[in-house]
Amino acid sequence: MKQGPRNLITDVEGLLVGNAQDAVLRSGVSVLTGARPFTAGLHVMGGAPGTRESDLLAPDRLVQEVDALVLSGGSAFGLAACDGVMAGLRAQGRGFAVGDQRVPIVPGAILFDLLNGGNKDWQNTPYPALGLEALQAASDRFALGTAGAGFGAMTGTLKGGLGSASAVLDSGLTVGALVAVNALGSVNMGGNAQFWAAPWEIDAEFGGLGPAHAHDPHFEPEPAKRAGEATTIAIIATDAALDQAQVTRMATAAHDGMARAIHPSHSLLDGDLVFGAATGAKPLADPLRDMFQLGHAAACVLARAIARAIYEAKAMPGDLQPCWQDVYGTQMRATH
Repeated sequence: MKQGPRNLITDVEGLLVGNAQDAVLRSGVSVLTGARPFTAGLHVMGGAPGTRESDLLAPDRLVQEVDALVLSGGSAFGLAACDGVMAGLRAQGRGFAVGDQRVPIVPGAILFDLLNGGNKDWQNTPYPALGLEALQAASDRFALGTAGAGFGAMTGTLKGGLGSASAVLDSGLTVGALVAVNALGSVNMGGNAQFWAAPWEIDAEFGGLGPAHAHDPHFEPEPAKRAGEATTIAIIATDAALDQAQVTRMATAAHDGMARAIHPSHSLLDGDLVFGAATGAKPLADPLRDMFQLGHAAACVLARAIARAIYEAKAMPGDLQPCWQDVYGTQMRATH
């Protein structure tokens, strides 16, 4: 597999991403949408998830397609970002037809960033406005790192962020990932600059440092955050023609990438989850082989996107954690 032309989830043709953030609030929203509805699924492996419309994504439900997917900061308050996205889509005439009404289908997931130093003393939740702003900003190019849903994210050791990556397979199918990394665990290896995801890196997309030479197999991590303060939320997308069960299987396989890139992951204290999305543009030539490869690619692409989120994060006044670039960037540039 190789990178797509942008190395973003929007290399899946027809998909767009918009970010919105508030520096005073120190939080933000990311929205994935498209020119038309797309098939979606969901798989949750964390013990503390926060979701909206998640039951709708089961393969036996009436509605099989969605109009957008939302990743948001703000803990449970951030689920209101979906309200703003729904309002914007309804104004565009989008949504599931019920008589003469349109109901936009907008599942969402949140991460906890309420204790990151931002001003959370609002009278009315700011997330509907941020959701609408993110929808209106939707484009095939968007910022990574300190942006969107990852704007106020943190990890167990370094500042978190928003990441994305893509891969084009020999079959011609494209897979892309979008992820907001607010993990309990660490994305870099034992205090070294190298990323756990290094074996899957393509074209030095997060520094080209390669894997660390060794790690301590006896290390026993301590939770640096409290229950409910951590989550990595992601979307894995493809242009393949998949039904909802197949999309869900692809999202399930993508969790392997989260486990490769974050140590530890999927804990009781994390809300780790992956949405799946499929635009249906390209039929499967060999359903068994193609699904096998899509699952593998989903894991690889998500691992890369997670590392890129941390690599691209930028320092801001008032940060409670250092960013990777401040700790390791100068050192790496000096040695390379």
